[in-house]
Amino acid sequence: MDFVTSFVVTREPGSQIKIVGEIPFSVLQKHRAKAIAKLGSTVELPGFRKGHVPEAMLVAQLGEMNILSEMAERALAEVYPHVLKEHNIDPIGYPKVEITKIAPENPLGVTLTVATLPTITLPSYKDIAKTANKNKESDEVTNEEIEKQVKDVQRQKLAYERLQAKAGQTHTHEDGTVHEGPAHDEHEGHAHEEPKAVVDSELPELTDEYVQGLGQPGQFTTAAEFKEKIKEHLSLEKKQDVKARHRGAITDTIIEGTTIDLPQILIDSELEQMFGQMNDDLTRSGLKMDDYLGHIKKTKEDLKKDWTPAAKKRAKLQLVLNEIAKKENVTPDQAQLESQVKALMEQYKDADETRVRVYIASVMQNEAVMQMLETL
Repeated sequence: MDFVTSFVVTREPGSQIKIVGEIPFSVLQKHRAKAIAKLGSTVELPGFRKGHVPEAMLVAQLGEMNILSEMAERALAEVYPHVLKEHNIDPIGYPKVEITKIAPENPLGVTLTVATLPTITLPSYKDIAKTANKNKESDEVTNEEIEKQVKDVQRQKLAYERLQAKAGQTHTHEDGTVHEGPAHDEHEGHAHEEPKAVVDSELPELTDEYVQGLGQPGQFTTAAEFKEKIKEHLSLEKKQDVKARHRGAITDTIIEGTTIDLPQILIDSELEQMFGQMNDDLTRSGLKMDDYLGHIKKTKEDLKKDWTPAAKKRAKLQLVLNEIAKKENVTPDQAQLESQVKALMEQYKDADETRVRVYIASVMQNEAVMQMLETL
């Protein structure tokens, strides 16, 4: 059959393709024997072993339309890849199939709707990155930030000591019994006021002796060492925060300037990943999805609606990074890729290696693209 002239292909909104056409009955007929064999493999009739019932009896048992439907499904699976190839269609996911005509000795009428990778028009992403790089905030830790963190640690320590002291108080009642912990008003039936909040004027001097009482025993010996550790921690945290904000500034601006007709299937895929991550988090916390939804008084559909803008953004970001990688010929380092695939497969021995490889390659490619943009 002619896969070009037998099908009419039209583009629809949402980067979808509609394929309408007919498959000759002769193509369906080629699959009749296998269709009957599959459907009849579970048929049991008196006097015959399963899988060894004569064809005429199977046809009578199964019904001609059931057999025809199986033939149509097999013929469509054979024809579909050729239609995609001849019409230069690059699909995402599986097509939605609508049988418009099916009858013995007649062509099979079908309508297929499938999402495709959308056409992406990028803005001047290099100029966007250069501007963002010029305006990137400093990730150096200031003395003010160190002093603030030091005071936060001191406040937390003093507040904890006050709570411990409050809890450890003993009180003698009128009947002579001794009660440990916060005093209770016999008439009001509630504890006295909580320890007062810590103010800066109450904080002690940061001496060597003082810091030796912080953290684990022997963790700090001098005030200077304590401040240096504070600086190291803040530096690591600030570098990560600044990097995340900077990358967000670059990609957000690129996405805003990108023209793209986003397929719904990609949005749905991101939503599925978000729900999967949420379910994993709840499971680790010993919670169930239904119980959590009941607690927050929302349905799964409510969350889908709430998360859809974020899902769209995530889907657009991945397509944008893929398009930049294609234009700039950015690819993962193969040696590193193989090394990471091997390491992950050793950790998750039952994982599908092909999926693992695709996932790691995507993560590495995204990182390579971002590093390229950050150095412009």
